[in-house]
Amino acid sequence: MRLISRVFSAGMPISILLVSMMVSGCLESEGRAEHAPGSGRDSEAASAERGLAPDDYREAKRVFWRELYADGGETLYCAAEFGKRHGRKVNVEHVFPMSWVARALNCGEREDCRHHSRRFNRIEADLHNMYPALKEVNALRSAMAFAEIRGEKHYFPWCDIEVDFRRRKVEPRDAAQGNIARAMLYMADRYELKLFDKQRRLLRKWDRLDPPNARERARNHLIERVQGNRNPYID
Repeated sequence: MRLISRVFSAGMPISILLVSMMVSGCLESEGRAEHAPGSGRDSEAASAERGLAPDDYREAKRVFWRELYADGGETLYCAAEFGKRHGRKVNVEHVFPMSWVARALNCGEREDCRHHSRRFNRIEADLHNMYPALKEVNALRSAMAFAEIRGEKHYFPWCDIEVDFRRRKVEPRDAAQGNIARAMLYMADRYELKLFDKQRRLLRKWDRLDPPNARERARNHLIERVQGNRNPYID
């Protein structure tokens, strides 16, 4: 009230005073919002949305085959080589399972999440979490967690992947463990998705024992070009 009295004494009309006070309050509020520390989830997701990232899984698959594996490559779990036409035997594996994401977001089944959750669509389309895999091996792994399984009893004689169905765990070949670890850790950090401590410790171990090679670093560069961000665990 003392401020209003001083202004009136200076001859300022009340309408100008009120507008001035409202604008000042809005600017102050915007300033606080701009500098307020956002959560990792919000800032990272917003960054992805502002970039070149595909909006949904269907678009991401087109980018995946056209940009990342246009000349072919090898599958994640079995190192099976494929050419430009990968055929129906090779499909896209989400290393961090989408069923885990759906459960974390509490958006229902996968199809329900696609229809009702923009955030789920963004996570499902993240290329850093997508690798080529033989379809039957992808189905075998399903949404099982990763582990180290005693013995070398391979489920497929032609692929170095071990399965413990009772514990619902899988162990991939040594040369894929680092790639898997870096994809899983990236997804957990970027989207604030939970990893149990035991799983995180194992992934950190795999990251140390199987560091990025030239192929993985080149893939990281390609994804940055088409999606707008990098996996810092590879750098």
